[in-house]
Amino acid sequence: MTVEASYPEDLLYHPEHDWARIDAGLEEATLGITWYAQDALGEVVFFELPAVGSAVRKDEPYAEVESVKAVSDVIAPLSGEIIEVNGSVEQDPHVINTDPYGEGWLVRVRLSDPGEREALMDAGAYVASLGS
Repeated sequence: MTVEASYPEDLLYHPEHDWARIDAGLEEATLGITWYAQDALGEVVFFELPAVGSAVRKDEPYAEVESVKAVSDVIAPLSGEIIEVNGSVEQDPHVINTDPYGEGWLVRVRLSDPGEREALMDAGAYVASLGS
């Protein structure tokens, strides 16, 4: 199944091909990898979830995703504490390929510095950064 490239307008994007959906209260965010990242990786075969309660730091790896092509770090677009992990992705990592912005989300974090979102790109800027 080929999923068309998409970059939802309600998300913020990190240059390392990760996205953040920040809740209205600016206290929590859901994180995942972009359509571009999953497409470049190819079929995702393994994702090891980080531990709930662990800290993530903006611009640093917090997990690894393994595909048939490579193992890649997942870079945190924002800093905070992991408050939830998507266990269904660990059971069926292919969902990252088929629904990277929905069922393929990776973790939820309680943000330690909501102002970091100012450094992220909107969908238009992210697409422009891809050079397409």
